[in-house]
Amino acid sequence: MKTDLKTMTRKELEKLLKDVKTALQNAKARDLRDAKKAAQKAAAEFGFSLDELEKDEKPKLKSTKTPKAKAKKTGTKTAPKYADPTDPTRTWTGKGRQPNWFRAAVENGAAPETMLI
Repeated sequence: MKTDLKTMTRKELEKLLKDVKTALQNAKARDLRDAKKAAQKAAAEFGFSLDELEKDEKPKLKSTKTPKAKAKKTGTKTAPKYADPTDPTRTWTGKGRQPNWFRAAVENGAAPETMLI
């Protein structure tokens, strides 16, 4: 079934939309019935009914406990490993991106070991 939507009037499109919504609701209801039947069959294989399974699950769903809040990671600061020879207040831990002063000093021939704290 191929429908040319471009040639349909607005009223025809609205009726088609209404029919599609009705068909979707019917399909959903049918799928729900089929799912319930399948669940009843699966429960019966274990010797239970769906009502028994639902009763056992309800107390677990209505818990009076409040969920625990996750603790924020405070993160420990790493001690600086290198210091700028021209300005000792500028330091670097040796992790992450190299600071410009460290990179420039190495390019100028300074050994990284000479800048160790």
